[in-house]
Amino acid sequence: MTELSKKRPEFRNINALKDLSTYRLPLAGWVSILHRASGALMFILLPLIIWLFDTSVSSELSFERFSATFVIGLGIVPGWLFKLLLLALIWAYLHHFIAGVRHLWMDATHSVSKAQGSFSARLTLLLGALLTLALGAKLFALY
Repeated sequence: MTELSKKRPEFRNINALKDLSTYRLPLAGWVSILHRASGALMFILLPLIIWLFDTSVSSELSFERFSATFVIGLGIVPGWLFKLLLLALIWAYLHHFIAGVRHLWMDATHSVSKAQGSFSARLTLLLGALLTLALGAKLFALY
């Protein structure tokens, strides 16, 4: 009878200003938030993507201008800043794609255990980071 009379935990709304810094989100939650953030980043950088595509395929002269943008810059914006923006875009695409495949796989197989969610979240972050590092090294001409 004493087990039934125990006080049940109270559930309340989280105060974003006070509680959010102390809230410990699981890794799968971080992957989900980053999935949304990467989608938002790709949407925000959509004008850059359209400009990149347009100048790269219009003509040989525009492609040369496009290539020079990443070396010497454009106007007052240095070339390394364009490379960093492109690296952010590369990360956003890779993470969004891998996390999307993770979500589709979990939905298709009905795999929703804690262990499987944690493993797939680690794998998503690791694959996204490794592929971004490899493509970033190529972007910055390290190989």
